[in-house]
Parts: sequence; structure tokens; C-alpha cells
Amino acid sequence: MSNSDWMARSLAHVWHPCTQMKDHEWLPLVPIQTAQGPWLTDFDGRRYLDAVSSWWTNIFGHRHPHIVAAVKAQLDQLDHVLLGGFTHEPVVRLSEKLSAITPAGLNRCFYADNGSSAVEVALKMSAHYWRNHGKPAKTRFICLNNSYHGETLGALSVSGGGMYRDAYTPLLMQPISVETPDCFHRAPGEAWEDYTRRRFRDMEDALARHADETAAVIVEPLVQCAGGMRMYHPIYLKLLREACTRHGVHLIADEIAVGFGRTGRLFASDWAGITPDFMCLSKGLTGGTLPLAVVMTTDHVYEAFYADYATQKAFLHSHSYTGNPLACAAALATLEIFEEQDWHARNRRSGALMWTLMAELASHPRVADVRQQGMILAVELAKNPRKREAYPAEERRGLRVYQYGLEHGVLLRPLGNVVYLMPPYVVSDEEMAQICEVAIQGIEHATQN
Repeated sequence: MSNSDWMARSLAHVWHPCTQMKDHEWLPLVPIQTAQGPWLTDFDGRRYLDAVSSWWTNIFGHRHPHIVAAVKAQLDQLDHVLLGGFTHEPVVRLSEKLSAITPAGLNRCFYADNGSSAVEVALKMSAHYWRNHGKPAKTRFICLNNSYHGETLGALSVSGGGMYRDAYTPLLMQPISVETPDCFHRAPGEAWEDYTRRRFRDMEDALARHADETAAVIVEPLVQCAGGMRMYHPIYLKLLREACTRHGVHLIADEIAVGFGRTGRLFASDWAGITPDFMCLSKGLTGGTLPLAVVMTTDHVYEAFYADYATQKAFLHSHSYTGNPLACAAALATLEIFEEQDWHARNRRSGALMWTLMAELASHPRVADVRQQGMILAVELAKNPRKREAYPAEERRGLRVYQYGLEHGVLLRPLGNVVYLMPPYVVSDEEMAQICEVAIQGIEHATQN
């Protein structure tokens, strides 16, 4: 069957995520038949370089042989078993491994199915902790504006306003929102660290005023990904950790998109040398093979729930596929790939190449900013870069880049006016050059008028 056959069948029944389905009256779906490494292949034989790691998940490319072999071997032994009252080898080994590689003190693993669910777990666990400690009034959360933590109602509550959140506002908790420290707004010539320190005053003020009612602060360390790949200096995390401890408030690090080497270190929190009270992980955890998420937390938090059943202090949260053995096997194999070579060194080299190839856009007349953190590079398009005047959303400049990329064999999926690259770590120099060349040409095409 051809691409057109699968398009028609999909449109008859599949409601695609993060999509205005009416667009597909003129914007063709892309049916994918096979994948290998950084490449996707459709039913008509066309190939596409996956420059966004399929929503930031396939860190070692598609169908990595070590991960595929591990999943197949696990399927021959155990497909699934409930984790309530039962356990199994993959979940035990994975929990041991994660406890060893995450920031010191994160010794307890609570599993979920996806990133949004992990955020729900962390929010509930934090508020429940304070309830168990006799402080039931601590039920609110502080978040950064322009943040994004997922689509479930709790996760959406602590995300910044905008198209993801606005339609559901009547259904949501109302967080305490603090100005983002992202350095796009710094004054000309102002250092990233200086601007980030200055922005932290807003967070310090919010904590001072609301600590008695606040359970936790939740942030995406270093990069607000769905918020346009906005970035800030690691000093913010260090100051935030100190302030949360001082005010008696938990710190939740949402590392779902930035964990597992994406920022240049294994975890973004490592740049500041901090240990959050909760760390949410997903996406790259299984190398993009199977859905799995985990909330890492401390023995101190765990002990707040450890009591006789009659006290009703237990954390009664569950998902049917919690700690699925196949997904855990994929995650273990992914962590084993990290041990095969120095991926951080390789990514530093790849990141430097990506910057070199894209740096010319810094002087482009329709580019307001080019920024990078590890294996994330973002180019912000603007109608008037000097005045930071954005293109109107209805012009859909990013969509033009997306279409141009597909026509030239590269999957780019801009966030509004922000064209970003988050390729798998396995891309070759030649593939990186192809990605960057098409991205630059796509930006030229999208900003011609």
C-alpha cells in the first residue's frame, strides 16, 4: 500500500495529537513504514532525517540493536505483571541503576507511564508529604511562566499560559506563577548569569510570601522546551535549591525532556550540582522505544509515607502498566549504551559542529536569537529582531519550515517561530550537515516575505 492509502485510512479514524485536524485537508500526513538510526522511511520509499528525535525520545536513534535485542529477550520471559505486591528483575535492576546515576540522595523510584503522569505523581506526592507531616495547608505550587509540564490536568495546572492551557483554565489548580529567567529577554551585552541572578529575585519574593501554603516549586532545568526552547543559566537552579531548603518547600525538577545527556551532562541538574526533592524522567529513558516514566525521590520523602496501614499515610497512586518489564528492559539497555562510550564527549563534539554550521543565522535579518544548550539548538525567527517583534502566529512561519524540511528529507517540527534541532546522538557529521543545511534553507524560505 502507498502513502496515500495509509493517509486516507488514518484520517478516517485517527485523531492525531497536538494537531488541528482540518489542516490535513491540505497538509499531507507522513505515514512511516520503517525506521533505523536517525532515519525514517515512508511507504513510498522516501527517507527523512529525524532532527527532533521523534519528540525528543530517540536519543540513540530508532531501533537501536542493543535495545531491540533486550526487549525481544525480555518478551521471551515476562511481558507484564502488576507491580502492586509483585516485583520483577528488570524493575529492580533499573531502580538500582537509576539510584546510582541520578544526583546523590535520589534513592527511591516510583514508576508511571509517561512524562505527564510522572509530573502528576510528583505533585501529589509533594502535597501528600506535607499532609502526612501535619501541614495540610501546603497545597499550592510555584511554577515559571512559559513553562510546560504536560497535558494532564495537574501537569497543565503548573504550566504557563497559552494555547496548551487556556481552554482548560476553569478545570485547573491555580499556581503561583513567577517570571521566567530565560535569557532571551536580557539587556544587550548583559551576561547570562547576571540576568538569571536578577530574575531570581521574583522567585525569592514568591517563596517568602507563599512558603506556608506552597508544597513545591516545579521547573524545567535550564531549558523550557515546549515554551520555545528558552534557556537560562545554571545559577538559577543553585539559588532555587538553597531557597527551597531555606523556606521549607520541595523542589521538583522536570527532566523529562532534558535528562539523559541532552543538555551536555547526564542530567541538567548536574550543571548546578544540586539534588532536587523529586526528579521526573521519561522520553529518553527507554531510548524512545517504549513508554515509561519514573519519579526519583529521597529516603526522607519515602519515610513520610512509611507507617501502619491504619494511619492512612500510604501513597495510593497507580497505573496499570507501572514498571512494565518490557519498558524497564528497554531502559536498562539504554543505560548500558551510555556505558559503552563517552557519549558526553561525543555530544560536545556534535554540539560544537551544530553550532558552527548554524552560527551564520545569528546575523540573519529575520532571526532574533540563536541559542544552544548541549544537543539542543534553537533559532528564534522574528518580524523585527531588534525590537523583539514576533511574527504573528497566524502567519505560521514555523510550519513553512516544517514543510520545506519534509520536501528536502529532514523532519523539523518548529515551535511557532522557533526552529530547533534536537537530533539523535548517533547522527554522523554528514547527517548533521544535511540537517543544518536544510534548516537554514527552510528559514530562508519561510522569511522571504
